Amino acid sequence: MIAPPRPLRLGTRKSPLAMVQANLVRDAMLAAHGWPNDSVEIVPFTASGDRILDRALAEVGGKALWTKELDRALGDGAIDFAVHSMKDVETARPDVLTIAAMLPRADVRDRLIGAESLAALKPGAIVGTSAPRRTAQLLRARPDLSVILFRGNVATRLAKLEAGEADATLLAAAGLERLGMDDIGHAIAVEEMLPAPSQGAVGIETLTSNVAMRSWLSAINHAETFACVMAERAILAGLSAGCHSPVAALAVAEGGSLWLRAEIMAADGGETQRGEIRLAVGEAGAAEDLGRTLLARASHAVQRLFG
Repeated sequence: MIAPPRPLRLGTRKSPLAMVQANLVRDAMLAAHGWPNDSVEIVPFTASGDRILDRALAEVGGKALWTKELDRALGDGAIDFAVHSMKDVETARPDVLTIAAMLPRADVRDRLIGAESLAALKPGAIVGTSAPRRTAQLLRARPDLSVILFRGNVATRLAKLEAGEADATLLAAAGLERLGMDDIGHAIAVEEMLPAPSQGAVGIETLTSNVAMRSWLSAINHAETFACVMAERAILAGLSAGCHSPVAALAVAEGGSLWLRAEIMAADGGETQRGEIRLAVGEAGAAEDLGRTLLARASHAVQRLFG
C-alpha cells in the first residue's frame, strides 16, 4: 500500500508501558499496510496523571488526567492519532474524537505482588493500590487488610513495595507482560477478582473527521476486543461511573454473542451487587441497562459512589 505523504504522528504518554504500547501500535500499522519504518513517528507527552502521584485520581481531575494532553494535541493537529490504555479513558468522550481501533486484548487478570494469594497475606497486611475496585475487592475478601494509596507507573509501585511501604500490591497482568515482567507475582482468577472494565486493552483514537486515518486504523482493529471493551464501557455509562466508583466488568465473546459480567461494590467491600447478561455485539443499550439494574438494587451508600 502507498505510504502516507508524510510520517503519521502517534501520540502517547511517556511512561515505559505507554511507550511499549505505542510501539505495538506503530508496528501493527507498518505490518498491516506494508509501509516503511519511517511512516509512523511516536510523539511522547507527559500526562498530568504522571505528574500528580500523591493523591487519588478522584481528587485531582479523574481519568481526564491521562487523556487531556493527547486530546489537545489531536485537536491542535500536533498528532494524527493517539494510543491509550482503554481502562484509563473516560466513558464519555468528545464527539470530535473516535476510538477507531483496538489491538488484541492481553491478559485481563490482576497479579498480586508480595504473596502467593490473597489468603496467604499475613493478618493485617498492608496492600498498596489506588484503585477503588481493587480496594473493595481486597477488603471483601480480607476485611483485616489495610489498604494505602499507591500511585505511579509499574516501576514506581514496585519500588515502593521494595522499600517496605506495603506488604503487597496489585498490578495488571497485561502491563507486566508487555514490559517483559510476566514472571512477577501471582495471577488472581477473574472469579475471585473481576477486572476493571477495559483492562488489558490498548485503544487508538483519532479525530472523527479524519477519514483517512480512521480507514488506516481499521486495518489493525481487533473486532472481538473492540466489541467486548465497548460493552464494558457501556456498563460504565449505565452506571454513570467515575474514577471513584468501585466497578468491575468483563465481556467475553462466545458463539457470535457476548457474555457480560459486572459487579459494583461498597468502598469497603461490605456490599456487592452482581449481574450478567448475554447480548449481541454492539448492543450497548442492554449493557447500559445492566448497569442501571445493578445500581437500582444497591444501597444508598453504594449509589452515592456513582453518578
